[in-house]
Amino acid sequence: MYISKNLLFFVFTISLAFLFNACGYKPSSYYAKKEMDGNVFVKLDVSLEDPKNSVLVKDAVNKILIQKLDSKLVNDEKDADVIMNLGINSVRISTLQYDKEGYNKLYKAEVVIKINYYRKDDGKRKSFTVDGEYDFAIDKDTTITDTNRFEAITNASSKAVDEILSKIAVSSFR
Repeated sequence: MYISKNLLFFVFTISLAFLFNACGYKPSSYYAKKEMDGNVFVKLDVSLEDPKNSVLVKDAVNKILIQKLDSKLVNDEKDADVIMNLGINSVRISTLQYDKEGYNKLYKAEVVIKINYYRKDDGKRKSFTVDGEYDFAIDKDTTITDTNRFEAITNASSKAVDEILSKIAVSSFR
């Protein structure tokens, strides 16, 4: 008995669709959207070490809330259903590799961002941290400039912010 590839593909696709529907599969963004439903106010704790990067982190979080969760951001805390506090918890730059002459060759920037939030309707406070890393090299016989540091921390922060969506979804079950 010969079964065409198209028929086999069709049966497989339908079976897969039934499997996901039958087991109640929902993507993490579904739970994150429910958690951030309503008006959201984002409060920034500015890091005295990295005020520019703190603002970049807030902008990146705002972008995720708007683009991926369809949240409505408000400028006043009293108008919010969800209040989110965020800030850079720690920044660390370490040496990963030295060259033959003993000069630093490769660095790693690590950023930890602390986030806590609560919904006004239930008052439950939830918090978590996200972290990101970024490896970078500098020219031989030079030191890390402010520009190198800023770019490295920006890239590490961006990687940390990518985790926020899944962490919000997970915290919705607590």
